[in-house]
Amino acid sequence: MSVDNNSGEVVAVGRRKESSARVRIKPGVGKITINGREMREYLGRDVLVMMAKQPFDVTETMSKFDVRIRCTGGGKTGQAGAIRLGIARALIEHDENLRGVLKKAGLLTRDAREVERKKYGQPGARKRFQFSKR
Repeated sequence: MSVDNNSGEVVAVGRRKESSARVRIKPGVGKITINGREMREYLGRDVLVMMAKQPFDVTETMSKFDVRIRCTGGGKTGQAGAIRLGIARALIEHDENLRGVLKKAGLLTRDAREVERKKYGQPGARKRFQFSKR
């Protein structure tokens, strides 16, 4: 989390599952681009767009910032979660007074759940092969 000296953008990183999102915000009109594409086009589902925009809705700052996001890894749901955390962190970097609102909404906590690894002798992490007595 820092300020880019060249562009004056606030930079923050969000992570969720295998996804990572580098978020850059600067004062603007509310334009959000992910990997060079419009947010709705990139994420595809309204639920994911709502999830990613949640920090702006909570702080009522939607039309005050332009956002550029570089997303890698994982699936769309993980990326939406990473974007949400990255935006929340960037907003705090820009204005420390928003911390209380974002924290109360639970948007500053990194969701640490990861996929459990597959074990040998089993078809998955917990699932067992069917038992046959005879």
